[in-house]
Amino acid sequence: MAKIEEVQQFLQQLAPASLAAPWDNVGVLVDCAADVTSILVSLDITDEVVAEAEIQGCQLIVAHHPVIFKPMSRIGRGDVPFRMIKKNISALCAHTNLDAAEGGVNDILCKLFGVGSARPFGEGNLGRVGQVRTVGAAQLAAQCKATLNAPGVKLVDTGRPIATLAVVGGSGGAMLADAAAAGADALLTGEAKHHDALEAKRLGVSLIAAGHYSTEFPIVPVLADKLAKRFGGVRVLCSRRNKEPFAYL
Repeated sequence: MAKIEEVQQFLQQLAPASLAAPWDNVGVLVDCAADVTSILVSLDITDEVVAEAEIQGCQLIVAHHPVIFKPMSRIGRGDVPFRMIKKNISALCAHTNLDAAEGGVNDILCKLFGVGSARPFGEGNLGRVGQVRTVGAAQLAAQCKATLNAPGVKLVDTGRPIATLAVVGGSGGAMLADAAAAGADALLTGEAKHHDALEAKRLGVSLIAAGHYSTEFPIVPVLADKLAKRFGGVRVLCSRRNKEPFAYL
């Protein structure tokens, strides 16, 4: 058994709240002040995930994406936090602080894709950039699809061999100029906009967008393992109901 405060303190050690972007919302976002015997770890907190936590007898959901992100002027029955409070389930969220933290989202991506001598880049040191074995953009995109089990990958191939790779899990397309300034030949991220693709062509930096869910989900089992090792008397589960929200045709 553990207290929510103890889990929060441990997460604070892994991903200090001071690393979070100013616009972010992290920490205990739903506090039902219950003793914790079971934790569900998820990327998102949705109605399906809350139902899963209830079925599994979990008093706490630890998630990457904040269940309360934008300010709420009212809360009603259709809101996920309402359901959590009703079911006495708390929420602890680590978002951009877990992106930027050592051993966090982007370091896991570096490990998966063999990025060596990785160093932080971008605002808040959110991203990572380092050396990889020289590869073509199309080959790296195919590797992303297979490694991340991504249902779809978007690619801007500038024809430039990739020896220096920047990674930003989630919505990192806007960090393309930062990646170029850091000397990257390519940026691997989850989401990128139309104008990010045009900017990639202009800068001569290849762009791979492998999906928000796909580039961030790898942190879930890693975080669950760390929680299980720290809190030996607490059952820790990875969500099975948190899925990629997009269907790819």
